[in-house]
Amino acid sequence: MSSLGKKRLDVAIAIAACAIGGGGISAAPTPGVEVPKQVVLTASDIAMYTSIWKIYFQEELSNKQLIDMLAELGLVTVAAVGTAYIVSKATTAILCEITDWLGPAGWGIAAAIAGSLTGLFGATWAVYCDYIYRQKEQQPA
Repeated sequence: MSSLGKKRLDVAIAIAACAIGGGGISAAPTPGVEVPKQVVLTASDIAMYTSIWKIYFQEELSNKQLIDMLAELGLVTVAAVGTAYIVSKATTAILCEITDWLGPAGWGIAAAIAGSLTGLFGATWAVYCDYIYRQKEQQPA
């Protein structure tokens, strides 16, 4: 397996693990305390993003690199993605609160929603990291 293929496999496993973990956390019924749970899930998502970066580049994601990437992507795009992320987390918190009333079936729905969102955002970040990695590999030494 190529180096890039191994990185992609490792990233897919990391995303799946975070999505399953996030879904499991969301499935636990916590009536009235969904927002703090979303804060914990957001911290977990950030850890997933930094792990994906480390898999591709074998380095920690520094503040300077993050600022450079945000400038490269364009602040409008970053603001849109950030807003979408916040809206998705708020929506998930509201839906989880509602599904808590439905019992076990609702808890499963909450887990599916949270896991899907984590997987979607993780996959999006992985595609971006993959693109940067391939661009760096194509540059002459």
